[in-house]
Amino acid sequence: MKESQATLAAVVCVLATAPVHCASAAVYASAEDAQRELFPDATAFEVVPLNLSAAQLQEIARLAGPQAGHGTLSVWAARQGTTVLGHVFVDEVIGREDFITYAVGIRADGQLLPVHVLEYRESHGGEIRNKRWLAQFAGRSTVQQLRFGTDIKNIAGATLSSEHVTAGVRRILAIRQTVVGAVPSGSTG
Repeated sequence: MKESQATLAAVVCVLATAPVHCASAAVYASAEDAQRELFPDATAFEVVPLNLSAAQLQEIARLAGPQAGHGTLSVWAARQGTTVLGHVFVDEVIGREDFITYAVGIRADGQLLPVHVLEYRESHGGEIRNKRWLAQFAGRSTVQQLRFGTDIKNIAGATLSSEHVTAGVRRILAIRQTVVGAVPSGSTG
């Protein structure tokens, strides 16, 4: 009996002093909210299927550079009638330990719109939602314009999150350039 009480006391002591990882998932917006905010003049958002060949994947990796882990990637064409205004990409990239869901709008001319953080699941680094930091992406149109620490500034306290989102946006631009951008902006297909 005394042995089991001692064991229980030791377990309670270990658990009470163990570091706790408190992930606090926060949903800020949906994909639909981001679509409307990025392309308010769009009358429809049409799913763009991504069926990437091995050659396309290799080219995307070459253009985008090193990447953290990614989750689901979804793409929609923002249309006004038959005209494509641009594309909305919703991606998930690993922050420090969990996924960050973010949306990227790319106008038909290839220019990025400000990035939107839709869901953040980490206990630290929420500064990544800072509008000034997210606005750094607007107007850029090539992966060469997205060098972390040079073109896109770091966020103290959210280094991995900001670095991984920047790399994710480079990947999205590479996908657009390699696959999605091949569809002319006035086309209906």
